[in-house]
Amino acid sequence: MASAQQLHLGVALDGAGQHPAAWRVSDVRPAALFTAAHYLTHAKLAEAASLDFVTLDDTLALQPGGEEVVRGRLDALLTFAAIAPATSGIGLVPTVTTTHTEPFHISTAVASLDFASRGRAGVLAVPSRTEAEVAHFGRRTLPSEVDAEAENAEVVDVIARLWDSWEDGAIIRDEPTGRFIDRAKLHYVDFEGRFFSIKGPSITPRPPQGHPVVAVYGDSPYAHGADVVLVDEVRGARERFPDAKLLAGLSIVLAETEQAALDRRRALETYAPFASSLSFTGTPADLATELPRLAASNALDGFHIRPAVLPDDLVLFAAETVPALQAAGAFRQTYTGTTLRDHLGLGVAANQYAEA
Repeated sequence: MASAQQLHLGVALDGAGQHPAAWRVSDVRPAALFTAAHYLTHAKLAEAASLDFVTLDDTLALQPGGEEVVRGRLDALLTFAAIAPATSGIGLVPTVTTTHTEPFHISTAVASLDFASRGRAGVLAVPSRTEAEVAHFGRRTLPSEVDAEAENAEVVDVIARLWDSWEDGAIIRDEPTGRFIDRAKLHYVDFEGRFFSIKGPSITPRPPQGHPVVAVYGDSPYAHGADVVLVDEVRGARERFPDAKLLAGLSIVLAETEQAALDRRRALETYAPFASSLSFTGTPADLATELPRLAASNALDGFHIRPAVLPDDLVLFAAETVPALQAAGAFRQTYTGTTLRDHLGLGVAANQYAEA
């Protein structure tokens, strides 16, 4: 009998949940959404289930909508930096907006998160496409969608170069000679691109992973080059991204019976419709059956799970769906490595400036 495909699983920790009305039915107090403790609690649930990583959404503008939606958020990267020392296995992948943020700053911030998490950092690189975000900075006009995506791809390229601008072992701390670093192992990036001109080297040593994991959304024509691509439309995705870890975004509404799950979904939809193009409503056991089938039929490596309501759907997913996947041989029993690259099977990141 052929062995089951080993799935990769990440989970979104956005606010009170994926559904815009989640805050109205969740047990989580609204004020808790603006505390690091809220995200630590849910990251630990994911970690107890040995999930690959958690994500946290972010933009440089308020969420759209009126009084009926959650508005306001913490900075995703800083929040994950705060909870990093209190976690031990889960990967931490904050969203960072690339359009109005210098790649030098992104590279050092994500490298610092990798140090704080001892090699479990990633970054979900997302361009800005709104006038509201442009208005916050006043330095440029709104780029076209194509230009914003092209700039996002250039940022992904540049931050990897900056991570590589320090070789492993550059810090030598040679007390007899008074040399703290080996200057031969620091490199100028000397990058000249369409959007940026960067000298380097970075001010932060090479991160523990070499390259923290880079994720992008798959609706971009420039998504190639990322380690992980998150897609909502699964048809044809593997042909577009043959080399990346391909994870489909999946919103979930779970309950112990199918009817109870349908009732939960209907209750949420009395407030607002679901925006997700791919969703599952049913029992945790049925979801465990469906995930391997979906992955196999669409050549997916796994799923980016979006609980409709936190903590409800995450609790059921971690406590019941994951053990069922483990029993079927479709998911790891526990972490077998220490870094996010280990979890995703990405291997060691080569340094493009180091001599062979």
